[in-house]
Amino acid sequence: MPWVNVGKENSGEIQLYYEDHGSGKPVVLIHGWPLSGASWEKQTPALLNSGFRVITYDRRGFGNSDKPSLGYYYDTFADDLRKLVDKLNLRDFTLVGFSMGGGEVARYLGKYGTKHVNKAVFISAVPPFLLKTDDNPQGAAKEVFDGMKFAIAQDRPAFLSKFLSDFYNVDVLKGKSISDHAVQASWNVAIGASPRGTIDCVTAFGGTDFRKDLERIDIPTLVIHGTDDRIVPFEISGKRTAELVKGSRLLTIDGAPHGLIWTHSEQVNKELLDFLSPMKVEPATVTAK
Repeated sequence: MPWVNVGKENSGEIQLYYEDHGSGKPVVLIHGWPLSGASWEKQTPALLNSGFRVITYDRRGFGNSDKPSLGYYYDTFADDLRKLVDKLNLRDFTLVGFSMGGGEVARYLGKYGTKHVNKAVFISAVPPFLLKTDDNPQGAAKEVFDGMKFAIAQDRPAFLSKFLSDFYNVDVLKGKSISDHAVQASWNVAIGASPRGTIDCVTAFGGTDFRKDLERIDIPTLVIHGTDDRIVPFEISGKRTAELVKGSRLLTIDGAPHGLIWTHSEQVNKELLDFLSPMKVEPATVTAK
């Protein structure tokens, strides 16, 4: 399996697992919390079949990557991504971030700029800033994230079960666009993650301010978000991200939950492939039924 070394903890190396398939223009897919690169199962074939090179990787602490006790904050995540980009010598590539992965896209572009990056995509993403503060009254109260961390520490398996039910809006979509088996598969991945990393990532995505990062983005950008997202509500995330990234294109998918890359994969894939095509995409706001 391919690995990239991103640092050390005491006597051990910290290695991230990645997959690199196909040819053509590279597309780097960055997964959400608490899953892994395998969550792009429905996007990877569509991209490969359309002639793109597809790169997925597992964030430190998740999937097949090493599980250190440190480094679970966005400056480090961006550095980890940069090490992968440098190892593969990527040029003219697209960054696609789902949920927590949207934070990596934002911080990478804010920290390293857009050199060699041709486009960016945010799907159900956590930017611009989820935490409620005096200058961010739209955010969620700190107690929300503290409650998540407490519940994870008390009974992580039970927390993940409830979380994934809301992740996919199982009460509404079960038997239509999500099955018990698909939810169980996500739980199986999530339970294999680092317990420490699972908690620390809540602090990261719940408390990191990406507003200045988004304002630096000067490449074509697509924002996709579901109107029924219970995890990262559209009004405090996707809507505001599109407003902060100049010239971005916003697509809302009516009735879609947080985990729309599975439940509404056909719509997501169509919009993603249209955006990645060589033709120029004009800024727009679109609602897909």
